Amino acid sequence: MQKIKGFGLFWWDFLIGDDWAVAAAVTAGLAGTYALSHAAAAPSWWLMPVVVAAILPVTIRRMMPKR
Repeated sequence: MQKIKGFGLFWWDFLIGDDWAVAAAVTAGLAGTYALSHAAAAPSWWLMPVVVAAILPVTIRRMMPKR
């Protein structure tokens, strides 16, 4: 049981890491890309760069020390 718990904790730390907001944004972006690719005939590759460009300044601002 300890090995299973350790394996689960490894994946939690690897996927979630230091910032859960990035993991949530990437998951939402992937789900949105999947949904868009199946719902529309238009290409959906552009959604992930938009998600990354939107979440990056937010996470950088959160990591900056308070003045």
